[in-house]
Amino acid sequence: MTSTAAESNWQVPVGIRGFLLDLDGTLYLGNRLLPGADRFIEALRASGRACLFLTNNSSRSSEGWAEKLRGLGIPARAEEVFASGEATAAYIAAHRPGARVFLLGTPELEAEMVRHGVTCVQEDPDLVLVGFDMGLTYEKLRKACRFVLSGVDLWATHPDRVCPTPEGPIPDTGSFLALIESATGKVPDLVIGKPNLPMVEGALSRLGLRPEEVAMVGDRLYTDMAMARVGGLTGVLVLSGETTLAMLEAAPAAQRPDLVLDGVCSVRF
Repeated sequence: MTSTAAESNWQVPVGIRGFLLDLDGTLYLGNRLLPGADRFIEALRASGRACLFLTNNSSRSSEGWAEKLRGLGIPARAEEVFASGEATAAYIAAHRPGARVFLLGTPELEAEMVRHGVTCVQEDPDLVLVGFDMGLTYEKLRKACRFVLSGVDLWATHPDRVCPTPEGPIPDTGSFLALIESATGKVPDLVIGKPNLPMVEGALSRLGLRPEEVAMVGDRLYTDMAMARVGGLTGVLVLSGETTLAMLEAAPAAQRPDLVLDGVCSVRF
């Protein structure tokens, strides 16, 4: 069982050749870079290890997240970012080609769908897709529930209940799904993002590494650390975001990390 005390430092083993890095709560919080995050990325790159920035937040495109990282002082290219929106669009294109999608999401998420050849519609959908929609309205929720009650499949980009911000957590996709479930009695048929296999497989494919060669670094138990368990990765929990030591003590085995750090500033290469 993982200790609930944070290690002061972690010397990365030689066998770890790549990192999957959560963003909000791990490298930054809102628009504030977390202490040592820029130096951590610099040291990681200097070590010759691969890294992929991984986020469940589907409100932006991969280029949008890369732009944010660059604005915070972390050099990043779009191809180094794997967001749940991109993962979902690619999954729909591959497994439900031609599907008509009613989307609860941002204009950037809709553009991601279009880039992958997915058609977004307002009526007669084959699929209701819920993402992090910061322009959510009652009308969108009403229509989503109507479609789901008529038998349309319900998918989601990711399960996060809240999104961390400097002012505290705000409702995220998991909260929207809870509302839809309360109104319809229907749980999602499929969720793509962390900790689910489509996200794990897509990320490992992008890195070109085996699970045992990869560390997943993140601040959430039920997404980041659960994904490490699902994918056979080394799970490194940082206490710079959502998770507290009390939450860690109560975590089930399927969400427990291999290592606990105060933040990425505690990683040594």
